[in-house]
Amino acid sequence: MAFTFTTAGESHGRALVAVIEGLPAGLPVDRDFINHELWRRQQGYGRGGRMKIETDSVEIISGVRHGETLGSPVAIMVENRDFRNWREVMSVEPPDEPLARDRRVIRPRPGHADLAGGLKYDRRDLRDILERASARETTMRVAVGAFARLLLREFGVELASHVLRLGDAAIPDSEAESIAWERIQAVYDNDVLRCVDPEVEARMVAHIDEAQRDGDTLGGVFEVVARGCTPGLGSHTSWAEKLDGQLAQAICSIHAVKAVEIGSGVANAGRPGSQVHDEIRYNAGTREFDRTSNRAGGLEGGMTSGGEIRVRGYLKPIATLRKALRSVHIETKEEMEANFERSDVTAVPAAGVIGEAMTAIVLARAMRAKFGGDSLKEMRRNVQGYNQQLRDY
Repeated sequence: MAFTFTTAGESHGRALVAVIEGLPAGLPVDRDFINHELWRRQQGYGRGGRMKIETDSVEIISGVRHGETLGSPVAIMVENRDFRNWREVMSVEPPDEPLARDRRVIRPRPGHADLAGGLKYDRRDLRDILERASARETTMRVAVGAFARLLLREFGVELASHVLRLGDAAIPDSEAESIAWERIQAVYDNDVLRCVDPEVEARMVAHIDEAQRDGDTLGGVFEVVARGCTPGLGSHTSWAEKLDGQLAQAICSIHAVKAVEIGSGVANAGRPGSQVHDEIRYNAGTREFDRTSNRAGGLEGGMTSGGEIRVRGYLKPIATLRKALRSVHIETKEEMEANFERSDVTAVPAAGVIGEAMTAIVLARAMRAKFGGDSLKEMRRNVQGYNQQLRDY
């Protein structure tokens, strides 16, 4: 049974929507939890004015009855409150008169999708590109991810994220490799930057203030941790089934993410194998295999090992700067300053929440692929049978 979803909607359009397929019937749906995840996505020091306008809340349109999934497609929607200020610009119907030149986007921003998308789709008003390329789209990924998390929660899988670096303020690499789950979980609802070290977080805040004064933006690094995954999700048999590859694609699909690391992958590249590979041991009491360390980030051979999954996303600075970079007018070809849209100084904490959602989606897809089941009860029976197989191994 495949777990899939698609999203639609523009940043300043009427609403964002998503359709989810592959959820088993009988899954309890906690709308408050979904809305809380949407709230978490909107938090973080350095966010822009849009977060003051939107208070995201999910509307469930189909696929749920009396608090449980039906096994049919689930359709959801989040309203864009800012649409009332953009009715003319984002109207579905042709305008009575052409938009004024100052309402069109004709100076592409370096580092954004503006120019590449305009060339690809032959659009001369680059708002046709930036509205869908906007990170506002990730609202629906977080909502879909919340449904995935509700499914994973039924099988004891938990997720959280934290910020390791923002600009040049960072937790030292020696400490970052071994931050315990409990410390990460403790900052789950932190609405500043979700950094586990208060002193480092204070330096991050000061760094954001400086960038804001300079009209600049900042990137950084977040880490997502998932624990409670059974061994054997994913497969070594095909490149497309390798779970680390799926996670890397999912995280790299998040706006501004330009690199992904699993476990201590970057540091491991410079170490001898004796200092990299996680040694195996067997616990006779629990009849389980485990590892003495987790440098592999919970994945071996494209499959979960049973350890914590740890994946990092590296964000470039946001491409919309008040201190505008040089660009070119797409009609006259004159050199001009790039266009400026309302923007954040940084969105690394929000990207972490999105990273949680994307990780949950990949893991839920892997769970559904392995265990199937038209109902939650059937899926639970299949998981129980597999767990017995593991104990008997």
